[in-house]
This record gives sequence, structure tokens and C-alpha cells, in this order.
Amino acid sequence: MLINIFSAKCIGIDAVPVTVEVDITSGLGIHLVGLADAAVKESLLRTVTALQSLGFRIPGKKIVINLAPADLHKKGSGYDLPIAVGILAASGQKDLPGIGKYIIMGELGLDGSVRPVPGALPITEMARDNGFRGCILPYGSACETLGYALTKVYGVKSLTDVLSILEGKDGCRALEMTGREAVPDGGGHTGNVIPPVSDDIPDFSSIHGQEGAKRGLEIAAAGGHNVLMIGPPGAGKSTLAKSIAGILPPMGIEESLQTSKIYSVAGKYQAWPQIIRRRPFRSPYHNISAASLTGGGSDSIIPGEISLAHNGVLFLDEFCEIPKRILESLRGPLEDRKVTISRLKTRISFPASFMLVAATNPCPCGYYGEGDRCTCTPARRASYISRLSGPVMDRIDIHLWIRPVETGKLIGACRAEPSSAVADRVAAARSIQKERFSGTGIFTNAEMSGRMVSEFCPLSSSCRDFMERTVESLGLSARAYHRILKLARTIADLDGAEGIRLEYLMEATRYRILDRRDTGII
Repeated sequence: MLINIFSAKCIGIDAVPVTVEVDITSGLGIHLVGLADAAVKESLLRTVTALQSLGFRIPGKKIVINLAPADLHKKGSGYDLPIAVGILAASGQKDLPGIGKYIIMGELGLDGSVRPVPGALPITEMARDNGFRGCILPYGSACETLGYALTKVYGVKSLTDVLSILEGKDGCRALEMTGREAVPDGGGHTGNVIPPVSDDIPDFSSIHGQEGAKRGLEIAAAGGHNVLMIGPPGAGKSTLAKSIAGILPPMGIEESLQTSKIYSVAGKYQAWPQIIRRRPFRSPYHNISAASLTGGGSDSIIPGEISLAHNGVLFLDEFCEIPKRILESLRGPLEDRKVTISRLKTRISFPASFMLVAATNPCPCGYYGEGDRCTCTPARRASYISRLSGPVMDRIDIHLWIRPVETGKLIGACRAEPSSAVADRVAAARSIQKERFSGTGIFTNAEMSGRMVSEFCPLSSSCRDFMERTVESLGLSARAYHRILKLARTIADLDGAEGIRLEYLMEATRYRILDRRDTGII
């Protein structure tokens, strides 16, 4: 008897259907085909043991299990559950009328318990798009889908729960996860109450001085712009970078779903009772490998740090200490807002629309520009800063020189403006951008394409004259020119202005200090 059970496979942050075909005929042995890896082949022994522990028998016939389509690699342990269900249905031990109506995924324990598998969010989204009634997933994986209302989802803890759902027994509604513990947000969606800012995030009010740097970070947060902070040790670069998390607005439902799918596929999603609203803040160590930064892997391709920071912040401290080959791998993602990983037979893209915040010393000793404290020769200083190539620097919108706080401002200084006040202005600017880019698939000024820059950043004749002189005197590239316009658009949004004025362009230009020929750093 041939039985079809439907499961799924994740490719990037999308899922595709996989049909588990089980046929029992005369003969001997259990045969698994369909381009399965070692983890899937091992599932046969787990599945047989789990079925026997629950009192079911293994037919003494030939059992053929095919994972279709056969030319698609199947990885992981998520096919245990559909294989077990297929054997029971094909052998006639259970009558399961709902077997073709759900996507079923899960790893089986030897006692029949069900363990979580990655990729629950893409799988439920695929089930909705392909007309399935819902999904049957392990309870830990089903918790990932709470609040999104993509489709009906059952969270099961054992194979017995799965059989009850497929048999249509009464009481199965208690296993349904969709909408459980979800709270409606202001937009009519289901979501969670936005968590308070963590105590380990520095508040702007506790950072004395550095008003210019705070202004630059406020603009960066308002438009999603990339920032590079250059300064000596102890000037506060890391503290300023960490404080950005306290002024960023919460994610909307669409942004949250994008980010959550990445964490779901990577197996890093925590079992929140509601949807994630806090933007990710990733800060890998400077000895990170290229694969960890951009994503990759030998057995299965998983997203890297730049994708895990999607819709959030990627903080790279000691920027010049990162090997140049790894820094250069940021070129494409910073421009295209996605990363594509190619293997011999696989090509997968992950979203990577993140806000880069980098910090570095100006020279190997770290004290260039601080009187006579620097011990580096001009050649060493030039060699150090040249690790940041022109193409990489061209993609960074704001360059900030961070100087140590004066003693008078550090000791006995009054409290500065708190992060909450800055966050309100940032949220207001982001709301303007959300309305401006509605239906385009982007959310911030930094994500604008060249065509959008022409549409949303028109210049008056005086502004055009100023930019012509600026581009000629600084020798700016076309990319740098467009990034100045995007930055000026964000400054205008913070000011609540309709158009870009000359003072906004002047301020945006001042943040390109490394483009100046008289910078003196090299």
C-alpha cells in the first residue's frame, strides 16, 4: 500500500515541499532512497525503535521509503516523524484520514517523544502558500510561529499526539498553537509587548560629552546608515556603539517575520511566547572567520553574522584588526543588502540588510592625533589604515572621529539627554520612511536604490551647485554622492522637513571625513 506524507526542506529562508512516499510490498528489508544524508538514513533505526516502544509492530515485508523530489538533498532529522507516520498508515495499523492535509516534521526519540527541528517559520509559511490545512511540528518548534498567524500549527510532544490529530480525535484543539498567548499590537497584528531596554545597554545620559558622536549615531539609527568610529583607546567607541540598541525603534510585523525566519533556519530561535520585536545586535569578535561572518558550511549552508543582524546592527570592533580578505567580503552585502553563498551544486541567498557600526584605532599604537603620544611612523600608520580599502570605506555613510572626553566634562558633569528622548525622534523619522517606502519592500533611507534617490531626494539649484563643488573638491565617487543624498534625506526626516535643504547637505558632507584629501590620517 502506497502512502504519501508531506514534509518540507529549507533552502535559504524559504521552504519547499518534500513528499515522503512509503510503500510496503512482499519482500524483506527497509530501503530509504531520495538523496538522503547520513542523519536521514540513521532515522530508520530511531523510527523503528520508537514505534516498537509504543507497542506498534514493524511489518516483516519490504518497506521502501522515497523522499521526493529525488534530486534534492535531504538533510537533518526532521523526517523521522513523517516516516514513522507513513509506516503505520501503509501497514494498516492506523487509519489516518488527515494524513495528506498537513506538513509534518519532527525528530523522534527512542521512547516516541518528539524533539524540535529548525526552520519552523519558513515551513509554516510554505504550508499556507501551498494550501495545506496546517502544520504538525514539535512543541518547541511550534512556539516559533506564535503571533504570526501564518497557518494552523499543532505543537506535539510525542508520536501519540500526532496520531490523535491525524485521526481527528476530540481534544486535539488543545494542541493547536496558532494565536496562543499572543497579544494584539496597535496595528491589529498579534505580537508581544515590547520588552524594556536591557540594563546592559548604555544610556545616552550616562555618556558624558561626545555630543557630536551622539548626533552622528542618532542620524545613523534614524536612516539605517553605516558608521565608522575612529579614535584612541578609552575614548568610548564601544560604549557608544552598544548604546545604539537603546535608540532603535522596535521592528514591525514584516521586519520581525524576516528576521525570525533567519534565526529559525539557523536553529537559533528562542522559544518566545510572542513574536520578536527587539532588533538584533550582533557583535562578533574580530578574529571571526569569513564563513562565520557571511554564512556557509559544508553539510548545510546556514546564515552568518551579517544575516543574523538583518534589520538590526552588526558591530565590528577593532575593525582594522580583521583580516583584509574578510573585510572585503562585506562589499557585496553592504551594497546589495543580501549575501549569496555558492557551492558546486548549490546557490543560496540570505537577506543581509543590516546597519554596520565599526570601531577602530587610528594607528597600531592607537594614539595618533593625541598630541605626542603616538609612537607610530607615518609608514606604519598608513599601512594600518589602508587595511580599510576604498570600496569598503565608500559604502560607509558616516565617519566619526572620537576624541577622549575632557576631564571637566567627565567629572561632575550634568546628565545628558536620555536615550528615550533620542529614540522618540528616531522612531518619528522611521515612521516617515515607512510611509514613504510603503509597498516597496524596504524600510529605511539607506536601502534606497539609485532610482529612488532621484525620486525622493530632489535638490534645488543652490543645493545642486553645492554638491557639484563638493564632489569636485573631495573627489567623491558616484556611490559616495548618493550616500550623502540619503544621509541628507534622513537629517531632513529628523527635522520633519519635506525637502532637502542646504544645511542638511552640509552636515551630511561633514561626516565623510575620510574622503577629504587633507585628512592627515595617512
